[in-house]
Amino acid sequence: MSALLLSADKRGVVSVTLNRPQIRNAFDDALIGELTGAFRTLGADDNVRALVLTGAGTAFSAGGDINWMKRMAGYDEAQNVADAMGLAEMLRTLNELPKPVLARINGAAFAGGVGLVACCDIAVAAEEAMFAVSEVRVGLVPATIAPYLVAAIGPRAARRYCLTGESFSAAEAMRLGLVHKIAPLTALDEEVEKILSSLLDGGPLSQARAKRMIAEVAGRPVTQALMAHTSRTIAEARASDEGREGLAAFLEKRKPGFRR
Repeated sequence: MSALLLSADKRGVVSVTLNRPQIRNAFDDALIGELTGAFRTLGADDNVRALVLTGAGTAFSAGGDINWMKRMAGYDEAQNVADAMGLAEMLRTLNELPKPVLARINGAAFAGGVGLVACCDIAVAAEEAMFAVSEVRVGLVPATIAPYLVAAIGPRAARRYCLTGESFSAAEAMRLGLVHKIAPLTALDEEVEKILSSLLDGGPLSQARAKRMIAEVAGRPVTQALMAHTSRTIAEARASDEGREGLAAFLEKRKPGFRR
């Protein structure tokens, strides 16, 4: 049985499903490698408009596979650093993917599973889903997920949940900013489709530029250099084929060619 399932619809929406339901979709080094490769391939595919990341069965992801962590305990420092870099590279690849990524959180998201959620652009969770940044409870540190988690929920909330390892509800995850929308499990796919519909109305190149721009301006003071950079960004968008088509379609009251 494949640990990672990919399926695409005619709109160019690709579902990326962690497929280890017997261990709550925990990941190991092999699955991390598969995810990295899939994200790179999908990110470079012009036919792909958006990704939906989810888990098979009743959980989203329980984080690291316990058997993988047992193996890591026997590694020397250099091997452990190399292994951790594999996870860090996967998370960065997901975070910087030039396509919109929506997390469909169908159940529990713990430890590294929370990191996956934080790397997605939009997150929709079942009301029943539970979350925990639980690494400290097994003597570990949520290190590779920390940049994305802190960006999502802020340092103050990260202090609480990274230090206590306590679980929290989908409603709390939404209050913190980790999740954007919650719904009963039976209505989860309906909510996902509503957001996908909005995403598919946008220009794919514009969305890629917008993701990159957000990363470039976050936390920076508005200096002359930053103003010049953002001005160049909008100027390039205006002059692009997609920008010209979008503006022309708006003025002509028709659907632009990039909308599916």
